[in-house]
Amino acid sequence: MAHSNSIEIKEFDTIIIGSGLAGLTAAYHASKKGSVAIITKSQLDISNSYYAQGGIAAVTAPEDSFESHIQDTLVAGRGLCDFDAVEILVREGQKCVHELISLGMEFDQENGEFVLGLEGGHSHRRILHAGGDATGKGLTIFMLKKVQEQTNIKVFEYTTVVELLTENQICTGVQAFDFMTGKNVIFRSKATIIATGGLSRIYDRTTNPHTATGDGIALAWDAGAKIADIEFIQFHPSALYIPGEEAFLISEAVRGEGAWLLNQKGERFMQHIHPLAELAPRDVVAHAIYNQLQLHHSDFVYLSLKHLNPELIKKRFSTIYHTLLKYDIDLTSDLLPISPAAHYMVGGIQTDLNGETNIEGLFACGEVASTGVMGANRLASNSLLECLVFGKRAAERASVKIEVKLKPENVIPISLNQENETFFLETKNQIAGLMSKKAGIVRSAEKLNEAIVELNVIKKQLPEKINEYNLLKIKHITDICTLICESALIRTESRGGHIREDYKTENPELCLHLIQQKDHPYQFQEVRK
Repeated sequence: MAHSNSIEIKEFDTIIIGSGLAGLTAAYHASKKGSVAIITKSQLDISNSYYAQGGIAAVTAPEDSFESHIQDTLVAGRGLCDFDAVEILVREGQKCVHELISLGMEFDQENGEFVLGLEGGHSHRRILHAGGDATGKGLTIFMLKKVQEQTNIKVFEYTTVVELLTENQICTGVQAFDFMTGKNVIFRSKATIIATGGLSRIYDRTTNPHTATGDGIALAWDAGAKIADIEFIQFHPSALYIPGEEAFLISEAVRGEGAWLLNQKGERFMQHIHPLAELAPRDVVAHAIYNQLQLHHSDFVYLSLKHLNPELIKKRFSTIYHTLLKYDIDLTSDLLPISPAAHYMVGGIQTDLNGETNIEGLFACGEVASTGVMGANRLASNSLLECLVFGKRAAERASVKIEVKLKPENVIPISLNQENETFFLETKNQIAGLMSKKAGIVRSAEKLNEAIVELNVIKKQLPEKINEYNLLKIKHITDICTLICESALIRTESRGGHIREDYKTENPELCLHLIQQKDHPYQFQEVRK
């Protein structure tokens, strides 16, 4: 055990873990009130936000309304959205978007009017885009520039947080490991904001970058934070399927512009399943595709745009169009082989309306957080909006925190042993295959129990006290996967992004949040209607 005085200590008013849109937004607003550290385990511009194609949902059209956007969000969330959180998202979201525009962010326009897209679950065209299908990239680069202009924000790239430092349910900072120097560093602060994004890389087929392994959830869980509704994982219906290649996201906006889903026989199937057909909420479409794959013993269905104007498609989806050409696929004239891929963590670290967790001084925002907005299924293009609204709220609340002086922490220094890298990669791939087979789109008690047994076998290979990064990562991933499987086992119903083949319908008595906390029994919590 090494004392913290043998390790470098850095002090800031606010620490941000993660550099996606939520983290950058929080950093920008926090910098108005004090010093900020952004800690990111890779480069500043690698995040789920960066790869978001669809856009950002906001009420800007005269024919649209707050009430309509709220209602669409509640319907998609299948009864598990907290009304007050959704109202804040929609009403403050409009202000946040206008604030971005006033700062210089440019969304796509034609003849002086915003070009508004339509996506699954939305009753109006309200999706703002930047660069056609590169909205996440545009927004992230814009906020990155704003962050880099602030002299009191310091960025620590290639640095990973290995522990949240807490005492008496108060967070006083973090312990981090610098990959470049091999040194441990303690960051002390009045407030720590987790904005580490999602966890969909725990599945073997995913649209997420390699960094999305749920670090923030694992850190918060270890520290005693409450985790809510983590059984709800959103599988994006339309990711390119080419054996041996990564799952490339085909934006929902493609279906919003009129693309059809076809089975192996070349037949449309969605219009028989939902009145919105291809524009049904994501959970409905992903489940319908899953059923087609089982029915036809196939690995993919098709997405067809043959009946649409090719020039408009090339312009609207230029990134997707040019990426597909690398695979000798023409978006405008060829059938696209697609199948669902793990895309978004709907639940997460439970927060209040200002992003604060049950641990004082510890906040969460963005995909890693469960603010009450997403319910059992995220409405398309609400995620970037949530980053803006709750990133700002968390930063503003964090800035009024009073510094708590506690005794110096005892920390276990973490090292990096390259001999463990092969074990880590093999085990990570083993877990990804396990989660895809037994805790994927459709689950059952039998498969979930099998997954928990296999995860426990992996855990037993790890030492009780871990001081090596690769082994710590395995512990974190097994912890997260166990949480997902256990919550999926507890929720004996099908609702939103959680589908049980042994409990095929919604159970009205389970219209409740499911809360997990380390060393505590799980509990259900009322939804705020």
